[in-house]
Amino acid sequence: MVKLQRIQRPKTQRGKRALKEREPKLIENARSSLCIRGNKTNNIMKILLKDLHLLKSPYSKMYQKKNPDIFPFENTSKLEWYCQKSDCSLLAYVTHSKKRPNNLVLARLHNHIVMDMFEFELNRQTFRSLDDFKCVKFAPGNKPCLIFHGELFDSEAEYKRLKCFFTDFFRGETNMKEIDLNGLEHVITFTLDIQTKLLTIRVFHIELKKSGHRIPRIELNEIGPHLDLTIRRTKLASDDFYKKTLKQPDAIKAKKVKNVSTNELGTKMGRIHMEKQDFNQLQTRKMKGLKRNLPTDDDQTQEKRKKIDQTNKE
Repeated sequence: MVKLQRIQRPKTQRGKRALKEREPKLIENARSSLCIRGNKTNNIMKILLKDLHLLKSPYSKMYQKKNPDIFPFENTSKLEWYCQKSDCSLLAYVTHSKKRPNNLVLARLHNHIVMDMFEFELNRQTFRSLDDFKCVKFAPGNKPCLIFHGELFDSEAEYKRLKCFFTDFFRGETNMKEIDLNGLEHVITFTLDIQTKLLTIRVFHIELKKSGHRIPRIELNEIGPHLDLTIRRTKLASDDFYKKTLKQPDAIKAKKVKNVSTNELGTKMGRIHMEKQDFNQLQTRKMKGLKRNLPTDDDQTQEKRKKIDQTNKE
């Protein structure tokens, strides 16, 4: 006997709007992150979680209470349930224990299933939070400029996926065609050392100053957080599952236009197919030297004779 699952329909307009907001769309909303902490955490990891929440604001939700019995690399069902409940596809989870001190777990989900997961150890000696930098911050919701340093981001498959993850985590809105230069207020840099494989994350505020030209002079001031992370463990999705997440609906794919291409500089190039030209019918300027040769009297008489001969034969 098959037990049917009961579908609970919304009874209020607010519930209908909430469900409509969660429905699949051709252009999805900005990906939100869920910041939660485990049963045992120290003060540094709490501050780090708060800073990550502020970096993602307003596309972030934070749980203040402790969440025991969560082991991300052993069982992800509880984390997936939390993300589905809060409608988040990104996750930041912090813990602190004797076995794994200053532990940070970052993950992303597809269709409420964990896809990629990374575990880091925070260097508490070099850590500096947002509050440690007494300077001008950025407005919440602004898109950051992301810069990646290191050959491993482009050579090894694991670090390629890590680069893709950080781009997904911090990019914010995706359906923007243009960005105002004044709205680009902060930049996040990711530097990966080849020898030690230490990942350093720095956040800078962009100041536009007069330069005497149209393009302003740019100065960077660090605003925090100041992170030095060491990769402990990774759990990546299979190639088939990863390709499935990259699939786009046909409605948003750009339709291919025949005989039109774009070069490396973005210039639109077109190819035109023309019929074979008849140069005898080409219109030229009325000059004596370009006039067509008219038939002479001898030619006319020869044509008349040919016509007479044809009539006589008939």
